[in-house]
Amino acid sequence: MSEATRKPASPLGTIFLTVFIDLLGIGVIIPVIPALFFEESASFFPPEVSTDTRSLLYGLLIAMYPMLQFFGAPMLGALSDRYGRRPILSISLVGTLIGYLLFAWAILNNNLWLLFVSRALPGFTGGNISIILSSIADVSDAQSRAKNFGLVGVSFGLGFILGPTIGGILADKSVVSWFNAATPFWFTSILTLLNILLVHFRFRETIRERRNSAINLLTGFRNIGIAFRLPNLRAIFTVILLLSLGFTFFTQFFSVLLIQKFSFTEKNIGFIFGWIGIWLVITQGIIVRQLSKKFAPATLLTYSVFALSIALALLLLPDRSAWFYLLNPLIAIAQGITAPNLTAVVSEQATASQQGEILGINQSMQSLGQVVPPLIAGYLNTIDGRLPILTAAVLTLAGWLVYLFVFRAQARRQADPAS
Repeated sequence: MSEATRKPASPLGTIFLTVFIDLLGIGVIIPVIPALFFEESASFFPPEVSTDTRSLLYGLLIAMYPMLQFFGAPMLGALSDRYGRRPILSISLVGTLIGYLLFAWAILNNNLWLLFVSRALPGFTGGNISIILSSIADVSDAQSRAKNFGLVGVSFGLGFILGPTIGGILADKSVVSWFNAATPFWFTSILTLLNILLVHFRFRETIRERRNSAINLLTGFRNIGIAFRLPNLRAIFTVILLLSLGFTFFTQFFSVLLIQKFSFTEKNIGFIFGWIGIWLVITQGIIVRQLSKKFAPATLLTYSVFALSIALALLLLPDRSAWFYLLNPLIAIAQGITAPNLTAVVSEQATASQQGEILGINQSMQSLGQVVPPLIAGYLNTIDGRLPILTAAVLTLAGWLVYLFVFRAQARRQADPAS
């Protein structure tokens, strides 16, 4: 076959590596931030700062990233529709790199306000996942869409296996005397720099039909309006919002529960999130790929979302931490099936030229769902450390009810108008 007729190599391998490195960096910091606020031996706050105050500040800090992402991600999604995925992804990663460097510096100088700035900047430029999803949609058809979106889940799982474990070790001075809470952020800075180089030299542009999408700082609010105004989007984006709310209550405050009730250290948290990651990889690397051959994404969601709500509720039962090693795989499997199939269902609502915009709206809904829980959970945690997990289970169950009785019913009516 000649060079002129040779089929271009699939970009999925490079996309996989890009997502893996990015999510490895995210995974590294998971055990570190809650430990800064809640571990008794942490020196970031003076002793007179109460646990309740720390809980509220922690909630505000966690909310900072998705709050700025709510404004920034839709703009980056629209820009990627106009100028291509590759250059906008590079800009997003540069913001992430600067954020990690600032966070490490803030820890070394016990500067609380710089912590907030260091999460705000990468939040605003943090549309990299929505751009990656758009790239996958660019090169996928209806049969391969859920399977290819599962690549993000595999990368996510691998990041969760290695990232939290590495982060917990790098923050533990008993491992190496000069390790401290800032060390994982220096490490993630190096990873992000490598990711920037990878995108620059190896990421092949995937967009085939560019469009001049509107670019506005308030696009996030416009996206919320679109999500609830268009009949074919209203129900599914309501589901996305409820599931994002629920899962954020879990992910952001499960570590806090482990520290406060079970005296977990950064290393302990890293190991348990690594265990979750193993099951995410198994689910999205093997189970999702096999299920996608036999079942449509809409069918799988009927069962996986309900299973996720039950698995989250079960976390309220253990009085010994060992039980979490049995329960968390259930959460990982249910979430591992839900995430790529939910993205696939959303992607199916858009034409080829709308993928960046629709997935940008998807990111807006997820960002909105990630902003609110830390603000509320920070207060709930001052009442009872189990309340954020209970809220996660209830919201996820609500998302399943909307999906089953609104979205699926609406889809059946559209498929059979005479019914």
